[in-house]
Amino acid sequence: MQSNTRTYVIQALLFIVTVITTTMAGAEWMYGNIFSFIFDFIQFLGDDRPEIKAASLKAMGWPQFVSGFQFSLPFLAILTIHEFGHYFVAKAHQVKVTLPYYIPLWFGISQSIGTMGAFIRITSVVRSRLKFFDIGIAGPLAGFIAALVVLWYGFTHLPPPEYIFSIHPEYARYGLNYPQFVYEKAAGNITLGDNMLFWFFKTYVADPARLPHAYEMIHYPFIFAGYLALFFTSLNLIPIGQLDGGHILYGLIGKKKFDVAAPALFGIFVFYAGLGLFKAESFATGADEIFYNQLLYLAIYIYFLYICFRRAFETQMTALMVALIIVVGQFAASYIRPDLEGYSGFLPFIFILGRFLGVKHPETEDNTPLDLPRIILGIAALIIFIISFSPKPFIEI
Repeated sequence: MQSNTRTYVIQALLFIVTVITTTMAGAEWMYGNIFSFIFDFIQFLGDDRPEIKAASLKAMGWPQFVSGFQFSLPFLAILTIHEFGHYFVAKAHQVKVTLPYYIPLWFGISQSIGTMGAFIRITSVVRSRLKFFDIGIAGPLAGFIAALVVLWYGFTHLPPPEYIFSIHPEYARYGLNYPQFVYEKAAGNITLGDNMLFWFFKTYVADPARLPHAYEMIHYPFIFAGYLALFFTSLNLIPIGQLDGGHILYGLIGKKKFDVAAPALFGIFVFYAGLGLFKAESFATGADEIFYNQLLYLAIYIYFLYICFRRAFETQMTALMVALIIVVGQFAASYIRPDLEGYSGFLPFIFILGRFLGVKHPETEDNTPLDLPRIILGIAALIIFIISFSPKPFIEI
């Protein structure tokens, strides 16, 4: 099999597997349940406990899998449109690029979205700021428009309020007044943190009589797919490193200014993510064991930040000093305002960005400044980032 043919086969197989995994993940979010074959496998391994058999009888099957396409198709459509935005613009600039590689990811026993996204590989050198800008901005703009279409459809085609009883049959005995009875103890519920655009759709587009409760939004596949698309669009538009936003900012301001701005923006992002993770009062306890445990966790956290900053600065000492300054700043902010909290869920992404993707941007031979239309597009991308970004995207109650 020739190299190109083998690559196409791999890409096709990854896409098919990703369709399957995102469909299964969508069904899990819609119904809040696990597929029956998981329990069958557990029993095959020799676990015949009665509770496993009982759970197997209530688990999901083919009908729920088919329903999961309501999530996977719009979500993958947005992801695909995003990647082909990059692809076609790269081709227009005669930059060699591959078709998208999709990354399936599904756990089976815990929630996932069925994928870690997709990427295209640029296989030739990009020699100008303009080309980096055009290729970088094309994906987010295309994906953002597709996400708007999905969100509009989801919020204008909400099912009747009784739809929730197909997800939670146990709510039916309370009727449409179920929230005042079933949410008294709300532990374990997940809400989608607002961004400006999502708030607009909920407030001005949706029919208030059909708008689902915040705890039930994840069961509405088109809304959930559109929300995730906005979330990943905003992450891609963070103006750091070789993210799409990094390409855009590099195109706008050039290498010299970017190498100052990107580490500063990365530091702000890190500061917010870890804000409230450690507080002075945590170390004020009289119990030695708790104190030393907190001290150990703090040392691990400082080392984690050092690793994230290591590639952003010329020396290890600078990276360590920046990590310590951020920790001290977080302590100070938490001391002055104990109610301030960031979102630690961003920390894994920060690790990937700092350790693997990098905070800085490769230099180009041609540093010709962008023309006015592209500058306007860059400002539009910044606005899209602002209205799509959720400071706390997923909140577990």
